[in-house]
Amino acid sequence: MTLITGHRGARNLWPENSLAGFRNATALGVDAIEFDVHLTRSGELVVIHDATLERTAEGVGPVQDLSVEARKSVRLKGTDEAIPTLGDVLDVLAVNKGIDLHVEIKIDETGTPYPDIAARVAAELFRFGVSERSYLTSFDTSVLEECRLQAPDVSRLVSVNAAWAEKQGGLAAFIDRLNGLVEIVAIHHELMEAEWDLIRSRLPLDRLCVWTLNDEPGIRHWLERGIGSLTSDSPDLALKLRAGIAA
Repeated sequence: MTLITGHRGARNLWPENSLAGFRNATALGVDAIEFDVHLTRSGELVVIHDATLERTAEGVGPVQDLSVEARKSVRLKGTDEAIPTLGDVLDVLAVNKGIDLHVEIKIDETGTPYPDIAARVAAELFRFGVSERSYLTSFDTSVLEECRLQAPDVSRLVSVNAAWAEKQGGLAAFIDRLNGLVEIVAIHHELMEAEWDLIRSRLPLDRLCVWTLNDEPGIRHWLERGIGSLTSDSPDLALKLRAGIAA
């Protein structure tokens, strides 16, 4: 059965990376929830996608420049919520032991990895008792290598799209370098379709995740192919279609 992951909670249904979104996505019955983590200079691990505030929060400037007080005062757009910390999010998600967590470790606004972020994130996962059902995720294999070094007992997932694969010397070369580094390879749906024969020759279905699918034909196509997991901004639709196919 294809597992359904709610992308940034369920960003087509509720504000992305919000506590309300995580609570509601959990209630839908998703198999996993994906979210993003940055590190501020004040030492807080904060859950927000972009390295800057403007798109999703009522603020401006780099996320890493947020003081604790500023982070608490900035509202997420469409909510009365502050930008949550990783601890805030894990406090919500740790309760439901049936949901996996895909924790994407982000880089700063200059494209630089945050120092010690892998160890800090892993420490929080262990503190909340969710490490065994978590995946540390990134596009950057150097970040994932740091995750393996700092938290070898936490599973890892790598993401890739066509532009990123090209920068790595092509998808085949990229996949061949992943041996032992990750449990799951998450591939953008357009690249997955274009390189399906190549991908299937190198990776089993249960190690593949396709992202980010929000339309009925696309979701149905990959569900019928039996892909290991599927990430969607509209997990309600994906769950409905999966139930229909299973019936």
